[in-house]
Amino acid sequence: MVGTPPPGTTTWWLGTGDGLVADVPGVDLAVLTADCAPIALASPEGLAAAVHAGWRGLLLGVVAAAAAALRSRGATEVVGALGPCIHAECYEFGPADLDAVAAAFGDGVRGRAAGGAPALDLPAAVAAALAGAGVDQVPGADACTSCSPVPYFSHRARADEGRLALLVWSERAGGPR
Repeated sequence: MVGTPPPGTTTWWLGTGDGLVADVPGVDLAVLTADCAPIALASPEGLAAAVHAGWRGLLLGVVAAAAAALRSRGATEVVGALGPCIHAECYEFGPADLDAVAAAFGDGVRGRAAGGAPALDLPAAVAAALAGAGVDQVPGADACTSCSPVPYFSHRARADEGRLALLVWSERAGGPR
C-alpha cells in the first residue's frame, strides 16, 4: 500500500500493475482486461487482490505473488474467482509458447481452437496457477470474451479498444462498510 489515506477519506491511490493487493479491509481494487484473465482473490480477514493474468503473467507467477502477498499480510486462507477471458476454442497459440505454459502448469492447458489448431486453455492455466499457489477456486464467470453471446471486449477477436473492469472489494473487519 502506498501511503495512508488523507484525514476524512476512505480511499487512496494504490498504484498500477498486474496484481494489486489491499492490505487492509475496505479498499476497492480494479484491473482492466480484454482477453486476459481477471482474477479476484479474497481472504476471511477482508484482504483482497485483483489480478490481471495473461499467459506471460501466469508464467512470471503473478497469481502466486498475489496470494503470497495476501498471506504475508495476514490472510489465513485465500479463495479466487476467474472472470470472463478468452477460451481455447478462440485462442490459437504457437507451439513453443504452448509448450512453455504446459511445462509450468501441466498438459491440461493444451486445447484446440475451433479450426483444430493448437490453443491455450487460459481458464485451465489459471486453475492450475491458483491450485499451485494454494488458492481454492470458487465459481466465477465462465464466459469467453471472444465468442460469448454477451458482448465482452475482445482485442484478439475484434481488435476492440475497450476493456472489462474487474472490481474487487472487501468488507471492513467487524461489519459492513
